[in-house]
Amino acid sequence: MSVEPVEDSVLKGIILMMLAFLVFTGIDTSAKWLSLAGLATLQVVFVRYAVHALISLMIVLPQEGRALFHTENMKLEVLRGLFLLGSTVCNFTAVKYLSLTLTTTIFFAGPLVVCALSIPILGEKVGPRRWAAIIVGFLGVLVATQPWGEDVHWAIVFSLCAVTMASFYMVLTRRLAGVDSAATQQFYSAWIATILIAPFALSNWTWPEEPASWVAFCLIGFFGWGGHQLLLVAHRCAPASTLAPFVYVQIIYMTASSWIIFNQPPETRHIAGAAIIVFSGLYVWMRERTLEAEQD
Repeated sequence: MSVEPVEDSVLKGIILMMLAFLVFTGIDTSAKWLSLAGLATLQVVFVRYAVHALISLMIVLPQEGRALFHTENMKLEVLRGLFLLGSTVCNFTAVKYLSLTLTTTIFFAGPLVVCALSIPILGEKVGPRRWAAIIVGFLGVLVATQPWGEDVHWAIVFSLCAVTMASFYMVLTRRLAGVDSAATQQFYSAWIATILIAPFALSNWTWPEEPASWVAFCLIGFFGWGGHQLLLVAHRCAPASTLAPFVYVQIIYMTASSWIIFNQPPETRHIAGAAIIVFSGLYVWMRERTLEAEQD
């Protein structure tokens, strides 16, 4: 089978990375819109993965053939798919009640959680400086959520569960790196989520009523597929270590979407918490790059 060549175009990779997270913003925006329009969360999750799965199958299967279905570790693929599904269900539940700025801020703690989980699951070593960055990052989550306040919303629990499960998903993705191809991993994660959620979503199905809801309904799965495609091309153009910091551009997109579309401007605590988490995550990233350079 043909493999797309690696390009040496850092600027193109950065632009595609930023476009990918703009498209990913469309997923949460569509999910919030559909939830507020009255569609059940499980139905929104089903549409998101069913459309993604069908598009991937139609495009990738002719290219990969039977190799698409081959996996060296089906148990890890299933477990990875379960964590992704659980993360999406929790996240879509949270975005219905919380601003996109807040849910994204909490989600940015993901790299810090992955760093902590890599010790028991991947056997990696994390030094005191990265542990300090992880602790500071979690302080940023506390600043943003302020769980001690009287107005704390119960949906924050779902957002925290979402980032935890997404972190397990990312760790298992690392475990499967070099074991199963990226196409195979995408295939199983999308179809496992679709099949498992289908009985619950289809049992009480409702269709959107307003034109804007139909737009969100049709695009949410396309956003999922399109974002992943842009990420894949971006990583063919530039090294992952170069692209990693541009993940944080999504806080700008999410804040704009929350403010413009849902009239939920960011609060000072959300901005402060996001800044702390972003700086902590960037420190962990820079520290990992330093350690990789020392090993070379």
